[in-house]
Amino acid sequence: MPPRPLEIGPAGRAAAHAIERTRAARGYSQRQLAARVTALGRPMAFTGLSRIERTVRRCDIDDLVAIVAALGTPPQILLTTVPMHPAPTGVGGI
Repeated sequence: MPPRPLEIGPAGRAAAHAIERTRAARGYSQRQLAARVTALGRPMAFTGLSRIERTVRRCDIDDLVAIVAALGTPPQILLTTVPMHPAPTGVGGI
């Protein structure tokens, strides 16, 4: 049986959208950002970046580290937009 692809969860989707927003705010095209990531030693084609932003491809930690370096932003900027869910009732309390 072929391996089942891993679903991109809410944190991955939020990070992908944050990458796109930050890239656009910095005035970089996908080609420009991919070239900056590649220049930092993490080869990335603009199609790979496009797939990450469209949540077609997962963004692994090595990609994320290179992308934040290329954007000149701390990783928290891309990760703090992750929706947080409250703890279920009755967990951690009396």
